[in-house]
Amino acid sequence: MRNLHGRLDLCSINTATLGHREPLSLTIDRIAKAGFGGIAPWRHEVESTDIAQIARQIKALGLTVTGYCRSAYLPAATRAQFTANVNANKAALRDAATLGARCFVMVVGGLPEGSRNLPAARAQVSDGIAQLLETARDWGVPLALEPLHPMYAADRAVLNTLAQALEICEAVDPECSGFLGVAIDAYHCWWDPELYASIEAAGRAGRMLAYHVCDWLRETRDLLLDRGMMGDGVIDLPGLRGSVERAGYEGLVEVEIFSKEHWWRRDPDEVLQVCAQRLQTVC
Repeated sequence: MRNLHGRLDLCSINTATLGHREPLSLTIDRIAKAGFGGIAPWRHEVESTDIAQIARQIKALGLTVTGYCRSAYLPAATRAQFTANVNANKAALRDAATLGARCFVMVVGGLPEGSRNLPAARAQVSDGIAQLLETARDWGVPLALEPLHPMYAADRAVLNTLAQALEICEAVDPECSGFLGVAIDAYHCWWDPELYASIEAAGRAGRMLAYHVCDWLRETRDLLLDRGMMGDGVIDLPGLRGSVERAGYEGLVEVEIFSKEHWWRRDPDEVLQVCAQRLQTVC
């Protein structure tokens, strides 16, 4: 396992960690000044700015765009809406390419409004990924399927385990083209009894595109907006990263924390300092 001590160049900050409280250009400067090697911006930040200028700023500061967050949800109640969702993701892939992103993070979406048909929603996800794969190849940006914790199956992601994500990868991209893989997020996957076997499988297939860290608080107060800082919860982060890296992952370690009532209320530079310290000591 790589030693992160003194190696913040191997670490990335997802801009959600700072709560989207400031203009993206300022956030980029803060992350670079703090010594991190990478950044993962969100679409709503990027799309409200001059994308080309943001790309130039990131490149000038020597930052790697570890991922572009995130996809439009795929499942829909009508075929027309499904097609619109796919097209929205095709447009986002163009922007990801402009930014030089290493991957486009796919949070695939939950059940369409009024639906109870989970298999149908998952089938739409597979269909949508298949339609996006050619666009991903055209723009040179891999799709990273990110399974979310099952508590989000209704509203955010019907893709809930790493094994499910790999099944879609194998079905849609059996030749392992390099443009379809997975994002492994500690918050969403730590509980999975098949996690380590799935990590090994992802490694054998060469499909690990991103690795995200935070922590699961024992007394989580909000299942969306109360993630913990690394070391404050129950996840075996060194064990998880060791497994990911033994399986062949060589990318950056990305911090992604949603914390409305705690970390998003703290000074951004202080948050970055704590992230740096925890990455080097408990991850």
